[in-house]
Order: sequence, then structure tokens, then C-alpha cells
Amino acid sequence: MRLLYERHHDALLGFVRMRSGDPSIAADVVQDAMLEVWRSAGKFRGGSSVRTWVFTIARNKLVDRTRRASRVVYTDEVPDTVDEAPNPEAILVSIQEAGRVRACLAKLKEAQRAIMRLAFFDGLSYGEIAELEGIPKGTVKTRVMHAKQALLRCLGHR
Repeated sequence: MRLLYERHHDALLGFVRMRSGDPSIAADVVQDAMLEVWRSAGKFRGGSSVRTWVFTIARNKLVDRTRRASRVVYTDEVPDTVDEAPNPEAILVSIQEAGRVRACLAKLKEAQRAIMRLAFFDGLSYGEIAELEGIPKGTVKTRVMHAKQALLRCLGHR
């Protein structure tokens, strides 16, 4: 369980935090989800990857919690990237570019932002995303393609 927790905790926390908008709620949901994983580990039949199973449990825990609270809050937070180069000019350029990327990501539709986060920040495969989101794999691919096109246009590369 410790290895499973260490392997999935950070990505799971980012996933839940993106959807909840509240770091403390995200932390609580992740803890609830990991407890549920512990309790129901014997029920896992391998119909999906362990990662998808864990993320699905967390998503369901968040949905349950937001239903109880009667409000849903989403956030557009994107993790900051830090350039560790000692060159101050390179650092400044990197910060400006990260700001441009965050601004462009904020312009995406919520569904596209969520897919991009899962694919490129959390490292889920298109199949895992499809299963997690309950949508066809082709829809995931289409959303990624449209999101990439929108980002390229926004960033001035097309």
C-alpha cells in the first residue's frame, strides 16, 4: 500500500485539486480515496489499470463530496515550471513563456483543459483518460487535437 500511495499520490492530488479548486478538499478527497483503495483492494479485478482504478475512486469521492456540499468549484491552475538554469535572462524568458502558456490554457474549454492535464501533466494514456472520464477514446484524441491547435494559435505558432 505504501508503494501504491507513493506512486500515485502526487498525480492524484493534482487531479483532484484541479477539479475541486481547494487544496484542503483535494487532500481530504485523496485520503478518502486511498482509504477506499485499501478497503476495496480485494475487489479489484484488473479490468483497468491500477492507476485508472485509483483515479476513478478519487473522482467518485470528489463527486460525492461536492454533491453533499451542493456546489462545484473548478480551477484553472496549472503547475508552475521552474527553469533551474543559472542564467537570469533564461529564467525571465521561461517565466514569461510559462505565463503565456497558462494564459492560453485558461482560454481552453474546461473539457479540453481537463484532458490536457490528465494526458500531459498526470501522464495518463488516452485509454485511461477515456475510462476515467467515461467517454470514448476517440473523443479524448479529438479534444487533445483541438486543444493543441488552440494552444498553437494562442501562442502564435499558427
